[in-house]
Amino acid sequence: MHKFRILLEKRQQLPQEQLTEIDYFIYCLEGVDNADANTVTEAQENLEQLALNYGIASIYKTCDTIEGLEDSLNALVLDDHNFKAYEIIYLVIRGEANTICLNDYYYSLQEIAELFEGQLNGKILHFSNAKILDLDEEEAQYFIDITGAKAISGYGHPYNGIASTKLDEAFFNLFKEDDDMLAVVEELHQRHYNACKLLDFRLYY
Repeated sequence: MHKFRILLEKRQQLPQEQLTEIDYFIYCLEGVDNADANTVTEAQENLEQLALNYGIASIYKTCDTIEGLEDSLNALVLDDHNFKAYEIIYLVIRGEANTICLNDYYYSLQEIAELFEGQLNGKILHFSNAKILDLDEEEAQYFIDITGAKAISGYGHPYNGIASTKLDEAFFNLFKEDDDMLAVVEELHQRHYNACKLLDFRLYY
């Protein structure tokens, strides 16, 4: 189990080969108070900007219960024939270090892992800083082993008026350019060192 957090040394930036444009999607699932409401959320507006600024398409869904989260992810995994194109599942859900919170009910990431056993092969689950992500080695390894996920990423510092949106967008855009996960994280720290440090960007793999 590795935890990639802050690169303290700034390394020489290597020239990158021009990569062929491929179809690239983000799947965003946001925890809301009422999934039936037609309110346009800030996360939804940010995804529109992601499409405009970076050409990254996304699917956006909301959930207000654990059953809703399960249904949405199951629909993606089982029914969407483009599932392989979604490298990143973007979760905008409140929570603490090892939990998510939906309508005042807390669920551990171990419980979430068991809901999606073997179904997230090769995916990166990225949490916005609506929740803190702070896992010990055993917790992170359990989630990855059970779900088959490639990695879990997010932020160690709580939301204090500074949303992770811009850094999230930069992270997604770098993945569009390069599918080498560790190279992407290193590049993110090179380009956005202060933001990564301020928000405590971290990735478990």
